Amino acid sequence: MFDSREKIALFIDGANLFATSKCLGFEVDYRKLLTAFRNRGYLLRAYYYTALIEDLEFSPIRPLIDWLDYNGYTVVTKPAKEFTDTQGRRKIKGSMDIELAIDAMEQSRTIDHVVLFSGDGDLTNLVEALQRKGRKVSVVSTISTQPSMIADELRRQADHFIDLITLRSEIDRHPAEPAPHAIQPATEEALTSPVGETGRKLCQIKAGSRE
Repeated sequence: MFDSREKIALFIDGANLFATSKCLGFEVDYRKLLTAFRNRGYLLRAYYYTALIEDLEFSPIRPLIDWLDYNGYTVVTKPAKEFTDTQGRRKIKGSMDIELAIDAMEQSRTIDHVVLFSGDGDLTNLVEALQRKGRKVSVVSTISTQPSMIADELRRQADHFIDLITLRSEIDRHPAEPAPHAIQPATEEALTSPVGETGRKLCQIKAGSRE
């Protein structure tokens, strides 16, 4: 799947990875994540995408963003859009698909292998476009939940599918803790951020729970 001579770039949908790891019952250590892929090839770039709520006095995700920015990641953010639905519930929208797609297409000039951390079916066309440029694309998500966290069309389009659970031994922030069952609702941490809110809802939806 990986060739040590390949130039690799990671493109991480922050909210999607948060949701997937929480559903699998562990927390990603982003330092270990870099090491894991540096061991697989020449890691040229690692991008992390997330939307932020600007009107908060303090965003719970800000410490993570700052750490990533100083420790080998290119962090791409934009303001999240907040709105109220027809039932009066507060909703947050912060898709980073366009930003991720533009960066991936630009980097395709210099890299051999794109590693996409997302299960979003909207990115299927991006994967196909990268493949037409002769780039190999691996997608990281999971099918270890019921239902799976990855869109079927995205999984089929990718050159390789990597189940996030298979990386756990390399990237778990707390590897000494016993592995809980998959499909657990995300904890209530950082729910005021788009990452926390999206992660919680996605995990609940995938687990078949109801709010």
